[in-house]
Amino acid sequence: MFILNNRMLTIFAHHTGMWRLFISVLLALLCACNTPDRAFQGVPATRLLVDGSIFDVRVRDRHAEAIRINPQYAPRLGPIGFRAATAMQQVSGCVVVDIKGDAARITARLDCGKGAPPRRETAREYECIPLRGTEIKEIGQIRVELDCDAV
Repeated sequence: MFILNNRMLTIFAHHTGMWRLFISVLLALLCACNTPDRAFQGVPATRLLVDGSIFDVRVRDRHAEAIRINPQYAPRLGPIGFRAATAMQQVSGCVVVDIKGDAARITARLDCGKGAPPRRETAREYECIPLRGTEIKEIGQIRVELDCDAV
């Protein structure tokens, strides 16, 4: 006959609770990998490759969201932000006014002039490379021209 004492129950309860916590955190991380923000729910994503970073870009009104979906070492927004802004400009046809976020999810305000241009739906994925010799240094950033092809 198996008898559970107080110590055995404590150990069992502790390990069961830890496993539940571990599984809950794991499921939350897996479900949130490239899920858009509430403001972009239901908006189809356009996937772009910009200088080694792959983004799912969604545009709604004068705002855009870029979610980096490839594993890449990026402790800060820096160069990833520039690549995300490039991807958002390519998809929206508008100028990115400002960006915020982190190295995985970036949101931006867009300046589309007199109304948003029609979205291009011909290709859903692009591969872009920067053109050498087109770098223009600006305050806190470098702008380059890109050569993009539909994949």
